[in-house]
Amino acid sequence: MRMRRAAVAVVVLALLLTGCSGGGGSHDGRITLRFQSLAWQDESVQVNKELVAEWNAAHPDIRVEYVQGSWDSVHDQLLTSFEGGEAPDIIHDASDDLADFAYGGYLADLGPLLPARLREDIPGSSWDTTTFGDRVYGVPFLQEPRVLIADKKVLDASGVRVPTPERPWSWPEFRRISKELTARMGPGKYAVAWPLKDPVSATLNLGLSTGGRLFHRGADGKVTVRFTDGDAVVPETVRAQVNTDRSASGTTLGMGGSDTLPGLFGGVYAMVPLGFSYRQQIIQQAPEGFEWTVLPAPAGEGGGLAQGVSPQTLSVAEDSPYKKEAVRFIDFLLQPSNMVRLAKGDWMLPTGTRALADPSLRTAKDGWATGAALARDLRSAPAQSVRGYPEWKDKVATPALQEYYSGAIDREELEKRLVEDGNLVLARYQR
Repeated sequence: MRMRRAAVAVVVLALLLTGCSGGGGSHDGRITLRFQSLAWQDESVQVNKELVAEWNAAHPDIRVEYVQGSWDSVHDQLLTSFEGGEAPDIIHDASDDLADFAYGGYLADLGPLLPARLREDIPGSSWDTTTFGDRVYGVPFLQEPRVLIADKKVLDASGVRVPTPERPWSWPEFRRISKELTARMGPGKYAVAWPLKDPVSATLNLGLSTGGRLFHRGADGKVTVRFTDGDAVVPETVRAQVNTDRSASGTTLGMGGSDTLPGLFGGVYAMVPLGFSYRQQIIQQAPEGFEWTVLPAPAGEGGGLAQGVSPQTLSVAEDSPYKKEAVRFIDFLLQPSNMVRLAKGDWMLPTGTRALADPSLRTAKDGWATGAALARDLRSAPAQSVRGYPEWKDKVATPALQEYYSGAIDREELEKRLVEDGNLVLARYQR
């Protein structure tokens, strides 16, 4: 790390001596901060660019340059830029992607730099997602519960009890009602479509409702995988719906969320578990006359409506020479009114309590009120601070869960792979 910083210092010194800019300064003495945003929806990109423009207009001495990044490649792209000493000053990412960067020394500890207003406005459960040890490596600002997007006409016609955040379905009730709905809908139709092309985060995060944790940190700080009965409830429900009850379509297991929407609109599926932000796609793509509603995910005996989330985050590169200025921009970006704009642009929930209380995020229209009611039960995702999680997820958990859900392996084999193979992976990162 010292050698890398020294190399960067030599490059910066050379640039200064030749009168060139090193990316942080300029000929007229202004500071330039590079802000890499991962906003991708048109509304979100527009809001981010508007806020950057507003900052620049009010702070002529500290200019922010908007840089467009991509969720598809952000981890590898950031790793390359960190190693090359070319990382953006302000980094938009997700909390479950921060651990390796934080432990690797690439991100600045924001704890001493955060203004009291921002620190106090965001709940501790959200700060837990970006805190490793006693250091804070990112500001969590947008979060997304997983909900059930449902065909309202099918639900109303069925006569089943419609769940609310105050009276959600339990997991057994969800399974029973799915069987009833499927029987009423007729041949070739299903109550549920589980889009589990990426099955790990959905399984782990929903598992918090049933007391599942999967990852357990010992007194020595090391993490191991244990598969308990609480961890098994969600995957056993999905597997039973697909293979036993036939109330969930097996063909959707390999799909992404967007792939299931035509089937929802066409009456093939009555409900699809999706991230809260998918509401925007539904509004844009649903045919005229399609009526939909947002329902809470099922609740468990161990944790109620609790579910894990990995909020979107804003971090500062350790190598940035302008950390204080970068945090000033983050504080501006996350003023309550601005946080509301960002949340509405991404169709997600803000983490800030003042922003979340905004009346525009509490309306029944488009399911905002249901999402806001779930915010109090959102917790740090189980894998949040686990080093080696990306490899465990890609090489062990994803194929194991895909085979389990399809019926190719049983619970015993699933547990063996997740635990035995998984701990071998994690051990390499904790030596």
